[in-house]
Amino acid sequence: MNRGARGGNPRLTHPLVRDGRDEPLRRASWDEALDRAAEGLRRGRGAFGMLACARATNETNYLAQKFARVVMGTNNVDSVDRRSHAASVTGLAAVFGSGGGTSSYGEIEHTDVVVMWGSNARVAHPVFFQHVLKGVHRGARLYAVDPRRTSTAEWAEGWLGLNVGTDIALAHAIGREIIQAGLVNEAFVERATSGFEEYRALVEPWTLSLAQKVTGVPAPAIRELAHAYARAERAQICWTLGVTAHHNGPDIVRALIDLALLTGHVGCEGSGLQPLCGRNNVQGAVDMGAVPHRLPGFQDVLDPDARLRFESAWDTSLPPHYGLNLAEMFEEMETGGVRALYCLGEDPAPVEARRLKALDFLVVQDMFRTSTAELADVVLPATAGWAESEGTTTNSERRVQRVRRAVDPPGEARDDIDILCALARRLGLAWEYAGAEAVWNELRSVSPDHYGMTYRRLEAEKGLQWPCPNTGGVEPPYLHGRLWADDPALRGRRAPFGLVRQVPPVDLTDERFPIRLTTGRRLDSYNPVGQSTSSRRRGEAVELCPEDAERYGVVVGEKVRITSRHGSVVASVWIDTALRPGLAFTTLRLPDHGDETNQPSSTTRCPIAGTAEYRATAIRIDKLPLVTYVG
Repeated sequence: MNRGARGGNPRLTHPLVRDGRDEPLRRASWDEALDRAAEGLRRGRGAFGMLACARATNETNYLAQKFARVVMGTNNVDSVDRRSHAASVTGLAAVFGSGGGTSSYGEIEHTDVVVMWGSNARVAHPVFFQHVLKGVHRGARLYAVDPRRTSTAEWAEGWLGLNVGTDIALAHAIGREIIQAGLVNEAFVERATSGFEEYRALVEPWTLSLAQKVTGVPAPAIRELAHAYARAERAQICWTLGVTAHHNGPDIVRALIDLALLTGHVGCEGSGLQPLCGRNNVQGAVDMGAVPHRLPGFQDVLDPDARLRFESAWDTSLPPHYGLNLAEMFEEMETGGVRALYCLGEDPAPVEARRLKALDFLVVQDMFRTSTAELADVVLPATAGWAESEGTTTNSERRVQRVRRAVDPPGEARDDIDILCALARRLGLAWEYAGAEAVWNELRSVSPDHYGMTYRRLEAEKGLQWPCPNTGGVEPPYLHGRLWADDPALRGRRAPFGLVRQVPPVDLTDERFPIRLTTGRRLDSYNPVGQSTSSRRRGEAVELCPEDAERYGVVVGEKVRITSRHGSVVASVWIDTALRPGLAFTTLRLPDHGDETNQPSSTTRCPIAGTAEYRATAIRIDKLPLVTYVG
């Protein structure tokens, strides 16, 4: 990424303030900007929200959530990346008690079966996919479960092209086949799980023939995957937005976890469940407590012992209830429940500009002059979370790694930690940290999972995975080995089967909207252009299969109107043979045409994870009228 701009947004090099609601932003000194920010936030106490950043360091996210809880007295803290990872965290925590992936990247290289479910990792997670390819070259069997025949599927032994939104039906059919074929790991199920008989009854109706009818996947392909996964000595299931970005994402995650419980493919080397995060520190933001329901170290806000531990460490009283999540905060902006917002490194304005304009006060802390910064009352220029900052990040395999300052920030930009501390001091807290390491050491003192990770060890060992409870040893690279212990006391709480049911997408196709639009990432750009860009991008487009392009009489490059029940956008056409009739694809946004396709298809969202439906919108394609120019 160009350090000078992101997606056309210029780099911020000095603070900006606005003298009135209708006045433009103007340059200001740091003292003036910080004084203005502190005064606006002081007025917003009691109706405040914090948006942390999954691209920022662990240390920044730790201080951001501490600022919300200690300085502002609220648990209203979340990240825009809730939609990419909240469902995974919710599902995994419900079963195992912690919200991280259960295995490590290196184990993928030595497993026997890899199931990529709703993940085009070849494009969306190319570094991780190199580990997958090493496993394939060593003999692992790769299966791709995806509505599109993606570039990941090209490497797979089997592709299961399910209809969008039928993941639970497919997972239940695989589970039923495993049970019917006598392939259940009965010893593991008996010793380590609960709810098996209820699960057996739940999946019993999902015969191969019914699953084929509902999912569109041929019965023999379902049977093959069920047998390959259950018979493997070691097997992994990996997923990403194709699973989590549905309104029932946590239920889909639970259905996949059920398959691991059924076969014992968890808690042992080479087997596991691996959610893949999009940004560099999605997992770290959750681990640091930048979510409304967890304190650092994934400790429950409702746990009085956990609250007491943090109250003693921080010399404060914490709210004994969950805060507002991302979706709830934006809803409360309309009713006055949230009147002041501190937005750190995120740009929600392309989707939520109307609600952001309803705020009494908005502080934006960012590297770039984003569309959200243009709405702010105070804009604070920050350093990059990489190259310009010291700290750590946590990847999808729970590995904490050091990041180091390599270059000086431009202009008057300051480190996120320095800005947060300066604001805290103006609001009455004597926050002083010698640097990122001091913040990290405070985190270590309150999070047992991170206690053993000193900066020196992180540097010497090229990163460490949590849990790391002591400074002298390293835990196994996989989680939940306790489930295999002979002693019931060591096994702890049984892992419950998830009794989840298949439900269709909220936005159904019909004669008016006959095409199912799904979204995802491309290799040449990450998510919205506002987050990254490439000089080699071919531009945003709606991708159709050749049959649909012929049906609508459109060709590559032609502009068409995409219309749903919730709005419309103009986009160019691209032809992709990976798609089948009735299925269209686009990236997460169409910024080239100034409209947003990553809007939820309805107001329905998961009551557990707070995520909405991003992957299943019913649309139609209309040709644009010819324009004749005279003269």
